[in-house]
Amino acid sequence: MPRESRSKRVTAQADAIVKQMGLLCNPYFRDLVNGTMPLETFRTTQEQFFFAVTFFPRPMAALVARLPHPKQRLDILHNLVEEHGDFEESRFHHNTFQQFLRTIGSGPQALEGLRMWPAVHAFNSVLTAACALDELEVGIGCMGIIEYAFADISALIGKAVTERGWLGTEGLVHYKLHAEIDVRHAEEFFSVIEDDWDHAARRHFIEQGLQLGAYIFDRLYSDLYADAFAPRQA
Repeated sequence: MPRESRSKRVTAQADAIVKQMGLLCNPYFRDLVNGTMPLETFRTTQEQFFFAVTFFPRPMAALVARLPHPKQRLDILHNLVEEHGDFEESRFHHNTFQQFLRTIGSGPQALEGLRMWPAVHAFNSVLTAACALDELEVGIGCMGIIEYAFADISALIGKAVTERGWLGTEGLVHYKLHAEIDVRHAEEFFSVIEDDWDHAARRHFIEQGLQLGAYIFDRLYSDLYADAFAPRQA
């Protein structure tokens, strides 16, 4: 029997924002699905996305530190622990994503000395500011909607790369996991701020956070795709 959602209103707003923004219709996903994105471009952008994956738990930890009530911390702390493989190093998301990169032809040497592109740096910096300096509802909403969208993004990427024959389903690793767990991860964020929806002033900050998270996630993929074709300095 499906579990009753603890964050119906915030989740509904997040869903509306993701659809309104057209995040899943982003040029990156459009061309990945329609077959016009080359494997080399996908691999290059995913190598850059690794910098976002490995950074993501850090602003999450900042939110845990800022929450005043122990009960509020538990859901996000559980999320943070899962980012670290439930304390099993081989299952750290940092490591499962590297495993995925290897399956699409990116060897360990590819990440050694790789420079982070400004698009990823900007994404990580906005997350840091939202979670460490902004209103709590902004940071929580921002992180939550990224988790919410990433469930569908992971399923889309997994389907696209297997249909194009770039790897089998057994090689999906990271994306298969996130397609399964990130809706719950999103709820773990949203449930912390669900009751604040009743208060207009706090609801304003929730909506700001949701819009910010959707915006920077959409820009990350769009900018990575554009930057993949830009000449780079040695």
